[in-house]
Parts: sequence; C-alpha cells; structure tokens
Amino acid sequence: MPRGSKDKYTAKQKRKAEHIEDSYKAKGVSEDEAEARAWATVNKQSGGGERAGGSGRRKSAAAKADDREESARRAVATRRGVPRARSAPERQEKTRAQLMEEARAKDIRGRSTMRKAELIEALKQTG
Repeated sequence: MPRGSKDKYTAKQKRKAEHIEDSYKAKGVSEDEAEARAWATVNKQSGGGERAGGSGRRKSAAAKADDREESARRAVATRRGVPRARSAPERQEKTRAQLMEEARAKDIRGRSTMRKAELIEALKQTG
C-alpha cells in the first residue's frame, strides 16, 4: 500500500490512478502492487500532488519581462559579433573528472586516489 495521504492530489490525478490501478488488476497484478504502480505512474507523469500557489515555481510577469529583455540584449550583441561573456567554472563547480584532467596536466602525484576536495586543494597549491 502506498504511503502518505492522497488529499493533495487533484480529482483528475485520483481518477487517473484508479484507472491505471484497474488496468494492472486486469492483467493479474496483486491489488497492493497495482495501487503502488498506479500512484508511481501518476507521480512520474504529473510530479505528485497539486502544488501550493506560492511555492515559487512560477515567475512573476515582471521577472518574465526582465528575462525576455535580457535575452533580446544578448541576441543583439551576438548578431553584432560580441562574444557572450563566459567565466571559467570555479573548481568547486567542476566535476571530479574535470579536476582529474587538470591535475593530470599539472602532473600532480597521487591524483588517482584523491577525492574531489583533495584534488581542489592540490590544484590550489600548484597554482
């Protein structure tokens, strides 16, 4: 049996789960397993129960307008041939594989057994 209350789901999500559950039961899946699979499917398709309005998931109209304006500015600059400013990723943002590559280029000894934090520290010391 799935855990948690289903109160936060919309009526449409509940109907969908019920329909999916019935389909699984018709295929011979046990009742508990059918219900679990149905809710897993609903969660995968719709992201779970309905969200509160103030969850911050949606942008305000002003934020959207600002983003569009910024995007238009970048597009104009690109058309004029001005390259987009890209900062090199900080070492904290790099993956361990990227750090390993950098350490290999600087021939840091013992790099293969180092963790990410140790790689960052060793790279800092070499400059």
